[in-house]
Amino acid sequence: MTVDAELIADLRGAVRDVCTDLGGPAAVRTLEPGRAWSEKAWSVLSTQVGIGALGLPESVDGIGGLAEIAAVAEELGAALLPVPFLTSTVMTGQVLARCDVPEVLAEVAAGSATAVLASVVDGVAAVVPDGAGARWLVASEGDALGLVDLTADGVVVEPLPSLDLSRPTARVSFPTAARTALDVDAAAVLAPASALTRVAVAAESLGGAQRCLDTTVSYVKERRQFGRVIGSFQAVKHTLADLLVQVEMARSAVDRAVEVATTSPDDLDALVEASLVAQIWCSDTYRLVSAEAVQLHGGIGFTWEHDVHLYFRRARANATLLGPVTAARESLAAHLAW
Repeated sequence: MTVDAELIADLRGAVRDVCTDLGGPAAVRTLEPGRAWSEKAWSVLSTQVGIGALGLPESVDGIGGLAEIAAVAEELGAALLPVPFLTSTVMTGQVLARCDVPEVLAEVAAGSATAVLASVVDGVAAVVPDGAGARWLVASEGDALGLVDLTADGVVVEPLPSLDLSRPTARVSFPTAARTALDVDAAAVLAPASALTRVAVAAESLGGAQRCLDTTVSYVKERRQFGRVIGSFQAVKHTLADLLVQVEMARSAVDRAVEVATTSPDDLDALVEASLVAQIWCSDTYRLVSAEAVQLHGGIGFTWEHDVHLYFRRARANATLLGPVTAARESLAAHLAW
């Protein structure tokens, strides 16, 4: 496999332009009650730009691979645009691509319907990111996977209060009859899909951390205190320098994971290890950078009108989206036989 740097740059530019035109983080404040994403934004990105099919099989007009997924995830993380790319195209799309459900996969790839993935206990998925408004649920319960049509009779989707306002959650409950068993080896399906998802989440976190750093650097160059711009204070300079190192290390972790997937596509163990490293570094980096961004913005950083608190919320949500980072560290140690 090879990566076309020029095509990826064009894809990044297209996604960035759409995010800018649609307001970026400002779109979060316009979400309708009970909706988990901006339908207008997702329609443009999935149908006109085509990101709904990234990383999916050619049978459903899928294009690209992890390099393209990571590039788009980073741009969306930077813009904080509320769209279900991560949850539908990547997290659930990668699972559906390994199951025999071509009609559902085609809908997801085209962006005409979205799908979500969640762990289920006795017909209840307690917390489902982007669950409100989704059409399909892939339910993971024990060693089995099942498909649930969220518009079927008896299915209840309840929007929940969410820390991350740009990716609201929902509680889903359904009767046994609404679940169609998927005849696959759940572990074999989830392992590669989870690895790719970890890299996408890491790239999204990287994009958010970079935006927080850039925004903060711009702010401290303008904000004056004691007759000087606060960016000239040594303590501020040192803090920002440390944050830059963290962001660059996180970028290296994502780049390495993409490189592994590109050069050794059949080496699942190597991809799992690289994806865990990326998840750990980018999660820690995003939480640190977003917290410092709030502090360095002073009082304005805590206000509803400023965007920085939205990134702070996303950073905390991303840190638990795929399970706690401590679990990722333990998993990495087990893989490396430490």
